[in-house]
Amino acid sequence: MNVTDPVCKMTIEEKDAVGTSTYKDVTYFFCSEICKEEFDKNPETFIGEKAIVPPKIITGMPDMAKDPICGMVIPKDRSIKREAGGRTYYFCSENCVRTFEAPEAELKSMKRRVTIALTGVLALAIFRAAVFLGLAAGATILTWVPIPWLPWFTWGIWLFIITTPIMIFGGKGFFIGAYHAIKNRVANMDFLIALGTSTAYIYSAFVVFFPGVLPVEEKNVYFEVSAIIIAFVLLGKYMEEIIKKRSSAAIRKLLDLKPQIARVIRNGLEIEIPAESVMVNETVIVRPGEKIPTDGIVLEGYSSVDEKMITGESVPVEKKQGDKVIGGTINKVGSFKFKATQVGADTTLNQIIKMVEEAQASSSNIQRLADRVASYFVPGVIGIAILAASGWSLFGNFTLALLSFVAVLIIACPCAIGIATPAALMVGVGKGAELGILIRGAEYLERAEKLNTVVFDKTGTLTKGEPEVTELVTFDGKDEDVILSASIAEKGSEHPLAEAIIKRASMMGLAIPDAEAFEAIPGHGVKVSINGREILIGNRRLMRDRGVSIQDKETLISNLEEKGNTVMIVAEENKLKGLIAVADTLKEHAEDVVKGLKAEGVQVIMLTGDNERTAKAIGAKVGIDRIIANVLPGDKAKVIKELQTEGRVVAMVGDGINDSPALAQSDIGIAIGSGSDVAKETGGIILVKDDLRDVIKSIKLSRATMRKIKQNLFWALFYNSAAIPIAAFGLLNPIIAAAAMAISSLSVVSNSALLKAIKI
Repeated sequence: MNVTDPVCKMTIEEKDAVGTSTYKDVTYFFCSEICKEEFDKNPETFIGEKAIVPPKIITGMPDMAKDPICGMVIPKDRSIKREAGGRTYYFCSENCVRTFEAPEAELKSMKRRVTIALTGVLALAIFRAAVFLGLAAGATILTWVPIPWLPWFTWGIWLFIITTPIMIFGGKGFFIGAYHAIKNRVANMDFLIALGTSTAYIYSAFVVFFPGVLPVEEKNVYFEVSAIIIAFVLLGKYMEEIIKKRSSAAIRKLLDLKPQIARVIRNGLEIEIPAESVMVNETVIVRPGEKIPTDGIVLEGYSSVDEKMITGESVPVEKKQGDKVIGGTINKVGSFKFKATQVGADTTLNQIIKMVEEAQASSSNIQRLADRVASYFVPGVIGIAILAASGWSLFGNFTLALLSFVAVLIIACPCAIGIATPAALMVGVGKGAELGILIRGAEYLERAEKLNTVVFDKTGTLTKGEPEVTELVTFDGKDEDVILSASIAEKGSEHPLAEAIIKRASMMGLAIPDAEAFEAIPGHGVKVSINGREILIGNRRLMRDRGVSIQDKETLISNLEEKGNTVMIVAEENKLKGLIAVADTLKEHAEDVVKGLKAEGVQVIMLTGDNERTAKAIGAKVGIDRIIANVLPGDKAKVIKELQTEGRVVAMVGDGINDSPALAQSDIGIAIGSGSDVAKETGGIILVKDDLRDVIKSIKLSRATMRKIKQNLFWALFYNSAAIPIAAFGLLNPIIAAAAMAISSLSVVSNSALLKAIKI
């Protein structure tokens, strides 16, 4: 349930509140301790008639920001700042900065650390196996050592030598993260891991190098615990980084759409300048095949522009004087001049980039479950350990005080907590990979649990995105004659509608001769001549202007258009020959997927930049009742926001660049694998096989994986937490504490493995 902090007016979920206060029998929830303290000083300041606007009363409250890499909320004045794409990003550590600026290099560095850690763990396993075999043969560790004149190479020394590189190189990232967590006064997983591993490591080193101080034998040290924790958690983080692209990747893909050069007229001369230097009201020239450098209005000329990446419209849009053009779109045929109306940050493309950035920055409001547990678990464990040590010290038993302190920290060592999410995530992602589903992070799994609305893009998602001849009506001659006449007129054209006709002619095995004369009639169609015959193909206006009667066919044409078709009229020698209906056809299983989602209790919505008539026709075919058409990219994200404000958890399914803001804004962006790179970078779940049935599978798999993560966290804490009081009273040997850790870790791994057998 969403609540509003009475101090800063931020909307949060009750479960995410850091504190509450009751005033006049009403409970108030707060997003931070600072807000709670301000409220407790004088509640009437923030509620009732005496309420004052928060900025006027709150002083000294730090301006907070979220690290885009690790998600840690940090004060801006204590963060590391970086500028990118005209925006300022805030980071908690140099490690996060490196991941943001050079993700591939950071991934390679993490791979090296994983290799060191796993190699060390393997060496420990081989070493222990060798020792056990030696003991079984009646040998001792000192006689097994090949260098007898180094008696200090004991069991503990060997473990120390093998484990130390793992701690230094493998665990470096955790210790740096823990340092920044302490610096920013927060408790995260890095702090947990650093605390547990360093406690076990330092305790073991103390036993080895200062024998006799503690009543503990050298064989009962815990170097291996530190090594295994670091190796497994680091492996989990590495695997997660592989499947999770950094947030700025989508932005860079969008930036690549920007043309570099613009051709403008200055002082009567045509010159080339950098695209970002175009000024408002300047005249820009665009030639065939070029990208349009900025937004504007056509002054003269005629052309066809591919706007699919912006509007989602699968058919190129004809442009004439007075029409708007959008920067980043591609001019197909013809040259034209236009007046620049929006430049720089005001262009449609830059607005899309800005929306993707903002949506990505605000979409991760839910913290990782493990980090939420850690924020309460860590302070509690440390407090209990200190209390236990202090209590035994008061009784004069300093040895038991130290042992109980170590036992509490070891029992709370976050091996199982650290792998609870990665273990289930790796199995779930592996299962998804087998099904052609790529899940990019645990946050999307968390949101899938409450998913109740799925929004589909039309072009390229529910439909194939490639027009096809859907119906053919013949008035004079055979079907082949109509297609052949149309193909002669459209031969050589790159227009998608023409390509659909040529494709049908090829399927019919027709040989298409060249026309003797060709005339393109802007906004109407085409006229060609062959063997003395005149062939026309185009719209109603072309036929009327050329004296071809179609009045008695108007109802038939309208019925075809109501089905979502673009109707091309074919005439020969001023006599109506036939109608060719071309449309973007449905993908296989689209109707079944909509039915399946409805059966799951999920509302299905279509959101498209296409015209309303076509959208409704497609919606009727697949069974979608709610259609939102003629929607530009900015409005797509706005629609998603509106659904979210209604309390809905929304998944957006799309494939195009125009879908990127909506994919980023949604709780779960599901990108079609065959779609644009930007959509795939922005989406949280990617359907590699381009099979719409995988939408349902991805949702079911996400929910199943999330259930496993929650179960893992329970088992990870159950054994450890139950034994903490026993350890605090000095009744639990650290060896038993380590055993409890092993059991909880085994439970987590085994439970995660069950995901492999799940059927979805």
